[in-house]
Amino acid sequence: MANVNDLNTAWIEAGNKVADLQDKKQQMATELVADPAKYTNEEVKKISDDLKNAKTARDFAKSALDDAKESAEVADKTVNIVTKEADPKKDFVDNFRGMLKGDPKIMDLVTSSTDESGNAIGLTIPQDIETQIHELVRQYDALQQYVNVESVSTQTGSRVWEKWTDVTPLADLDDETATIGDNDDPHMTLIKYAIHRYAGITTATNSLLKDSDQNILAWLTQWIARKTIVTRNNAIIAKMNAAPTKPTIAKFDDVIDMINTSVDPAIKSTSFLMTNVSGCNELCKVKDALGNYLLQPNSAQPDIMMARGKRVVMVADKWLPNSGTAAEPVYPLYYGDLSQAVTLFDRENMSLLTTNIGGGAFEKDQTKVRVIDRFDVESTDSDAFVAGSFSAIANQTANFAASAASNG
Repeated sequence: MANVNDLNTAWIEAGNKVADLQDKKQQMATELVADPAKYTNEEVKKISDDLKNAKTARDFAKSALDDAKESAEVADKTVNIVTKEADPKKDFVDNFRGMLKGDPKIMDLVTSSTDESGNAIGLTIPQDIETQIHELVRQYDALQQYVNVESVSTQTGSRVWEKWTDVTPLADLDDETATIGDNDDPHMTLIKYAIHRYAGITTATNSLLKDSDQNILAWLTQWIARKTIVTRNNAIIAKMNAAPTKPTIAKFDDVIDMINTSVDPAIKSTSFLMTNVSGCNELCKVKDALGNYLLQPNSAQPDIMMARGKRVVMVADKWLPNSGTAAEPVYPLYYGDLSQAVTLFDRENMSLLTTNIGGGAFEKDQTKVRVIDRFDVESTDSDAFVAGSFSAIANQTANFAASAASNG
């Protein structure tokens, strides 16, 4: 007869199959809107039938699991792993620590393995802890803070977006009885999103299990925040690379032209420059005609460099690399308002999975922890952010000698 662990494993596997089929069905639906001939009627019917059967199997497995738990349940071994309103952080840490230790009272309900230690199915990170992670992310120079972030509750969806360059004024009605016409909707762009899953794995040490709740939370939030920054930065940069390109910048005045003319004046006040660390280092050496450096530190925040009143955002060379060669590198230089150009659709549904079996954990007697982040990044207004490049920028030339001669 199957035990609780076996039935729990079957339920989890059935649930995963339902999730995979739902993702596939949603993706097919999105593609069919764009191309009605993408899939045949038979393929559409098959995915619907497969999903229906998978849901039936999942619900049946859950019913069998509930019956087994009810039969085997003993009062003193009952564990409530539902986050309590009184102290959700403590409940979360207790459950996380229990998974890592293989606590049988926790594993009876959340394990998907039959060995004595178990293989945890994971815990959803509570909202307040996820908020704490996002607050920690904002303390770093994460690119997410520069883009438009929208929280979503669905796997796929769409939004309409109007570029600044396409915005038209409202109609001037000449009298109070005039009919109000429709907006100029043909200029609206449909932006579709599909949430992706991103995951990373680290190793939990035995000493972590003995640490305080506060230290465990600090370790988790720090690790997840760093993974989130790198992952989301990488996805955002991929969309930045699709920005319209500008001519190669060769002199001081080209930088001024980029600031003054490359984006709509309506977003100039919110625009900034962006380059990598080595590119910023090169810009720091460029001087104007009076010998002043092009980049100047912000008086309130000396670590932030400014150019003509515009902030210069630095990204690590590892994530925003140079082109060209090692001997003659070509540095990237972007300008504009990234919040108008890119939107990050955040599913806000992070979760932790642990195992002491897979990923080499069994052979090394370790416990692996995996975090899953769910989001998508899409381009919106391509005219709000432009991409340039430079290999060397000449200093601005002084014309003092010519001016003195003409005055003489």
